[in-house]
Amino acid sequence: MLRPLETALDRARAAGASYADARSLQQADEGLTVRNGQVEQARSGMSCGLGVRVLVDGQWGYAAGSVVSEAEAARLAGLATEIARASGAARKREVRLAPATPAVDTWESPCRIDPWSVPTARKVDLLREACRAAKAGGKDVRVATAYMGAIRETKTYASTEGARIVQTSTVTSAGVRAVAVGAGEMQIRSYPGTFDGNVRQAGYEFVEEMDLAANAERAGAEAQALLRAEQCPSGTMTLILGTNQLALQIHESCGHPTELDRVYGTEASFAGTSFLTTEKLGNCRYGSDLVNLYADSRIPGGLGTFAYDDEGTPACRSHLVKDGMFVGYLMSRETAHDLGMVSNGAMRASGWDRMPIIRMTNICLEPGNDTLESLIAGTEDGVFMDGIKSWSIDDKRLNFQFGSEIGYRIHNGELAEMVKNPTYTGITPEFWGSCDGIAGPEEWVLWGVPNCGKGEPLQIMRVGHGTSPARFRNVKVGVGRW
Repeated sequence: MLRPLETALDRARAAGASYADARSLQQADEGLTVRNGQVEQARSGMSCGLGVRVLVDGQWGYAAGSVVSEAEAARLAGLATEIARASGAARKREVRLAPATPAVDTWESPCRIDPWSVPTARKVDLLREACRAAKAGGKDVRVATAYMGAIRETKTYASTEGARIVQTSTVTSAGVRAVAVGAGEMQIRSYPGTFDGNVRQAGYEFVEEMDLAANAERAGAEAQALLRAEQCPSGTMTLILGTNQLALQIHESCGHPTELDRVYGTEASFAGTSFLTTEKLGNCRYGSDLVNLYADSRIPGGLGTFAYDDEGTPACRSHLVKDGMFVGYLMSRETAHDLGMVSNGAMRASGWDRMPIIRMTNICLEPGNDTLESLIAGTEDGVFMDGIKSWSIDDKRLNFQFGSEIGYRIHNGELAEMVKNPTYTGITPEFWGSCDGIAGPEEWVLWGVPNCGKGEPLQIMRVGHGTSPARFRNVKVGVGRW
């Protein structure tokens, strides 16, 4: 697969490119969905293509096609240089890249059981069993859906600087969702989490570890119980978030606003900008002293894990927030140069037909010294929430309102009655500034988010978030009408 890439680089150089890289991608994916015991969807697909990115006179050009051959690579390189030259007509600045050491390497994510080696009938039986268990959770559980999927990608990368990198990843997901209907309303509970259950770079062993059938009945029972639960109270009180909900909080109020292209406005029309502008770097109080948020593209199993990003920058760990202070961005080589820094490897493309843009890797909250039990015990009046249900945040990532699938009241240090339709709202620095407790590493969970949207044309990216439960004081909860 390297020969077409070499041809693309040679053609780009001959056409006047000062820099070029080429990336080929082979992808296979499959998915199964069983609804109320019947197979609703069974998909299997493959995709293959090549993209060429060039710099000509300080301007980017990109071209891609679905044929991977030397002739097509040469054509795409020529087209990319033409596009770059045409971009010069609207030139506002000259693109420069931060230095990087070119790597020659191969990498593969761990996979003990190849998902494609497991018979389809065995997978369907497992999903049917999970549906039966979820329906057994209550008579009002009208819809039980179980699902699993797998993706395998082999990506080959080469640059005119000398990088030659091949990376192979296997991604597996599974989950179950119970929908209860009664008394004119609907309630949902998901296991293990909201988006595709959970998703990880792993093989079919990850599906087996979830034990869907053994946990599905609890999801059904909770959906049923939510129909009869009291509404979440409204007021200002202490909030404790479980790991699934906190993963969304991290994603929306830390991951996106630290993407440096949003700060510069180059993705503003779709994704919005950011309140974390460059003069705030190192000078902005983002949260309490307990809050440490970092990007780490090396965590085993993370959806944002790799050896090198899509411009050949090696994986690394870097702090975004340290002891409550905003200290870092997610960067490309171009944006890092503008800040006089070195890229921390956040450039990724969702496919061969997309130019890489700045994306989250694994954005995580460092664990603290508490436990969920001690956080609850230290709360006189509050609500525990978990399970993602709704989200809304402004285009600068400041004002937000999120809703969870399930909540529980906390009275005098004890978990009490279930409440439904729990919501909370806040302003990002005030919210994280109210954090006064984080559970320890024993309760830290790595979540995969497979549906992060950004870019024009749209790119759907897989990212990761790791966190332990955390407590926040004086939060407005129960906001909204039902």
